[in-house]
Amino acid sequence: MMSSLTGALYGALVVYLGGWFVGAWTGNFSLLLFILTSVTLAYWLAERFHFRPARLAAAANLEQNDTVRRAELAKLGIDKVDGDVQEAKHKLLMQPWWLDWTAGLFPVILIVFLLRSFLFEPFKIPSGSMVPTLAVGDLILVNKFHYGIRLPVINKKIVDNNAVKRGDVIVFRYPPEPWVDYIKRVVAIPGDEVSYIDQKLSINGQPVPTVGKGEHYDDDSLSYAPQFAEKLGDVEHMIRVDPKRLGGYGPYPKRFPFAENCRYAPEGVTCKVPPGHYFVMGDNRDNSMDSRFWGFVPDQNLVGRAFFVWMNFGNLGRIGAFH
Repeated sequence: MMSSLTGALYGALVVYLGGWFVGAWTGNFSLLLFILTSVTLAYWLAERFHFRPARLAAAANLEQNDTVRRAELAKLGIDKVDGDVQEAKHKLLMQPWWLDWTAGLFPVILIVFLLRSFLFEPFKIPSGSMVPTLAVGDLILVNKFHYGIRLPVINKKIVDNNAVKRGDVIVFRYPPEPWVDYIKRVVAIPGDEVSYIDQKLSINGQPVPTVGKGEHYDDDSLSYAPQFAEKLGDVEHMIRVDPKRLGGYGPYPKRFPFAENCRYAPEGVTCKVPPGHYFVMGDNRDNSMDSRFWGFVPDQNLVGRAFFVWMNFGNLGRIGAFH
């Protein structure tokens, strides 16, 4: 019964992961990890309070019966008795495979769940929207508690921490599709008026300082474009601007929450950031689908602050902190 149930659960897991891998559906790793933690906890509790005590009792009963049998045979003058009770006892005490692969995994899955939910979460950069700061294939770490502690899966903040600042690189739930994680840079916070006109960024009427840094070659698009050092608040970082892609702005989708706060023109967009929301952009300014097109990021969509590249298998030199 339990082995069949466990086999069915593993089968469902394989189908889910297989469909996710081939793109048949979108996976939710946080929810999956929560379910795995809950299921293995149930098996762990059952093992601790039911199955293991039952095996111990059966082994003790076997040993007691063997002792009684040997004593009775000894009274009859029979000293040599066939049968190795220790081998049988070992088999009785052994965990079946379905407990070994569930209850036995619970401590490991619990540690991963807690670390990933409340401390640090790994992500992989899938696109070039954050070039030159982050490259395709970068494996990054996200600080989950920098902006506050949130409940896993539902992402509800229960303890506040640092405020979001201009220049922070954040991972968040993409507002049009909240089951998808995005990474962008915060360029404007609640109350700011942000403009991106003719490829120039301004906050509250003040142009954001930029300094030309020559040209940048993008391995992903196999192209050169001017790069600049931009300073947002206390954060200086690099951006990439392609002068050949000037213009062509418009909201996508056509409407989004607080869309009335934005004014669009062929040369750019100006928005007033509403309370509890942020305006984000990619550092690859002309190759980024961001707040200019789909609107503001609500605070409840924040996942954490990205801060470290821990691996890039194609370029180990990229490992390290970034701004």
